[in-house]
Amino acid sequence: MNLNLKSTTALGLALSLLTGPAFAGMEEAQEFLDAEIGDMSALDRAAQEAEMQWFIDAAQPFAGMDIRVVSETITTHEYEAKVLAPAFSAITGINLTHDLIGEGDVVEKLQTQMQSGQNIYDAYVNDSDLIGTHWRYQQVRNLTDWMEGEGADVTNPGLDLDDFIGTQFTTAPDGKLYQLPDQQFANLYWFRYDWFNDEKNKADFKAEYGYDLGVPVNWSAYEDIAEFFTGRDLSHMGIDDEIFGNMDYGKKDPSLGWRYTDAWMSMAGMGDKGEPNGLPVDEWGIRVNDDSQPVGACMARGGAANSPAAVYAVEKAVDWLQNYSPPSAMGMTFSEAGPVPGQGNIAQQMFLYTTFVAPLVDSPAVMNEDGTPKWRLAPSPHGAYWEDGMKVGYQDVGSWTLMKSTPTDRAKAAWLYAQFVTSKIVDVKKAHTGLTFIRESTINHDSFSERAPKLGGLVEFYRSPARTQWSPTGTNVPDYPKLAQLWWQNIGDAMSGAKTAQESLDSLCGDMESVMERLERAGIQGDIGPAMNDEQGAEHWLSQPGSPKPKLDNEDEEPITVSYDELVASWQ
Repeated sequence: MNLNLKSTTALGLALSLLTGPAFAGMEEAQEFLDAEIGDMSALDRAAQEAEMQWFIDAAQPFAGMDIRVVSETITTHEYEAKVLAPAFSAITGINLTHDLIGEGDVVEKLQTQMQSGQNIYDAYVNDSDLIGTHWRYQQVRNLTDWMEGEGADVTNPGLDLDDFIGTQFTTAPDGKLYQLPDQQFANLYWFRYDWFNDEKNKADFKAEYGYDLGVPVNWSAYEDIAEFFTGRDLSHMGIDDEIFGNMDYGKKDPSLGWRYTDAWMSMAGMGDKGEPNGLPVDEWGIRVNDDSQPVGACMARGGAANSPAAVYAVEKAVDWLQNYSPPSAMGMTFSEAGPVPGQGNIAQQMFLYTTFVAPLVDSPAVMNEDGTPKWRLAPSPHGAYWEDGMKVGYQDVGSWTLMKSTPTDRAKAAWLYAQFVTSKIVDVKKAHTGLTFIRESTINHDSFSERAPKLGGLVEFYRSPARTQWSPTGTNVPDYPKLAQLWWQNIGDAMSGAKTAQESLDSLCGDMESVMERLERAGIQGDIGPAMNDEQGAEHWLSQPGSPKPKLDNEDEEPITVSYDELVASWQ
């Protein structure tokens, strides 16, 4: 039976499967649907049961197998590991273990499997930030060919790839899909809506700065607001805590690198225009040629990682961290800093990974008694070098990845689980738990229309066309594991004061080029690997259009703010 993924309807799927063999797993499936899913699904009950029957039938050859998969530890994956994995095992007979480890550890395990060929895990939820790595090394199964070939018999006819919102991020320049999105979240501006709308705060801000307190459109306005709120007396609002106008983190730790590669530089305006990533220079400052081969990261070769815009980006981050943030922030990591806005003494944050929205809604200090938030989410402001047409921020897309070193039968069993936890059956309920959206049908589900007022703009953002301006690391990066570790090591020197921003970025781009030169010499990425430019000097490239961009005479723009309510209305 040849079923087209895009054209199969739920009704057609149901009719095709009702005559299939009965299996004991349907009883477990019905219990799971009753107890866990209910009407929290994009499919009605008949279509849920029909798709469950397909999973049961497809899994029969693998019943009794012990399969291990791995992901980073966030709320979404905790739900998968604790709820969906046991249900999948009970329904299919495949003994599925879903391990939860740190994001850096996931990359390390993946890298070890790539280098050794030893099958450590049968599938990985691996950030799409590695798309350039996977495409160039060709050590993962490209899913386009897999679903039409070896994996056709275990590919769900109701998968509906067109319903996924992030597949453009997991598709390489060859047009092949290399990863299947499992969870997706953006970095958005976060602020205390109640403080910004307080009449005394608005009047005092207008008197001091000469314009209205509102959502900052650019970094100049963000800086004014950070200055205004830091140390401000909010006793007139019944708040006695010490207030800070900014939250960030600065510990020399692998997560510090994410702070910058996760689009801080593009927000500043370092790269080129383009969606989903700047071309030819991306948000890492890496330039590629017309064949998508990396050719440099330093200005001397046409890159931008040590350009004036990059220096500006790092200097602003250090300045705001030192002057407007809690003193402890400098010694914090990503995971330590994430919950701090929920404690109730932070006025705004340049970007909040929206994976932290789930714990925020459980923080009484920032929630009203009726369950609505005292905060809101909005687009992050952009820096002085930013231009229309550039990406505005980062979007994390944790995606299922099948290594070629995984035996075929194990990869098939793991692929069934990957499709189960991303299926229309479970995705609405999963999204309500972790607030990480991967499907149009989930975002537009009636239950999220009802819940939207309690999520501070998250649903409105994901329903808006604006979301396409947030994207993960793109295909310019030839080896994410090797290059990512250079960022925190070098920028950590700028954060600590051991080096100036310029010195640390000169070192960073030089280190990145050393890695790319080694890849070029080794030739292991073939004709899509690095092909480094000859050095022509920074001035040659600064005089060309686009990135790298020459230093602005004035990096302090005229500050601009907008009304949050008008902003959200414009999305609709």
